[in-house]
Amino acid sequence: MHTHAIASEVSQETKGLSNVERQQAILDMLQRRQRITVAEICEVFDISEATARRDLETLAGRGVIQRVRGGAILSKPAAPEPPLLVRAREQAKAKARIGEAVAHLVHDGESVFLGSGTTVLEVARNLKERKGLTVITNSLPVVNMLAEVRDVTVVSLGGMLRPSELSFIGHITEQSLEEVRAEKVIMGIRGISLEHGLTNDFLPETLTDRAILKIGRQVVIVADHTKLGVVASAYLAPLESVDILVTDRDADADFVQSLRSRGIQVVLA
Repeated sequence: MHTHAIASEVSQETKGLSNVERQQAILDMLQRRQRITVAEICEVFDISEATARRDLETLAGRGVIQRVRGGAILSKPAAPEPPLLVRAREQAKAKARIGEAVAHLVHDGESVFLGSGTTVLEVARNLKERKGLTVITNSLPVVNMLAEVRDVTVVSLGGMLRPSELSFIGHITEQSLEEVRAEKVIMGIRGISLEHGLTNDFLPETLTDRAILKIGRQVVIVADHTKLGVVASAYLAPLESVDILVTDRDADADFVQSLRSRGIQVVLA
């Protein structure tokens, strides 16, 4: 959509708006269009580029938009997370490709941590042929999948079982994590946002997940495209904690470029 067409979407009396009124007008435009550029904001509201960027930063700080290169898109609030067995049917093909791609990052003889969730379970499925691998996990499905694989040593962390996720969490799990280290931590996430970093939607699990992130030399986040630009209720960690994101080919190109510009390697499966 060209700038003159965008201008017709808002009142012609854009000069003299207060900051709050202008930011609300920008948000209204985004809700109709899903994406807007800094140049378009400058033209429509007759403001400087610096002012337009400040408006976007303010809206991003409220969690209602996502900043991308040259502009912004709407944030997507995370829907309530369904149980593991239900999620296994969601984005199944993308998760299978992600699992295969991540497996190529894991080498024989390494120690890796595999977190809970359906996408990480696909990673485990693709590690059965590795030689001399040590897998540390708090996921009961991962334990079950790899328990009888001859060349994989499974280290299972205890703790309180979270029934919907079939994972172990809590202070016993966190104490166990102090005793182990891994070359790679591979874990899923409910939401990954440029402004708000990594978020999940189950507060009691947050401390366990933070302890997990600390044990690896390299952190690999696995998330299909529906998790990108999403903000869930529980803050986990900043984007700087991520070394590699493995997602699928439907990922938003601007979002991917923004991650890469921050030094995060992005693999599209």
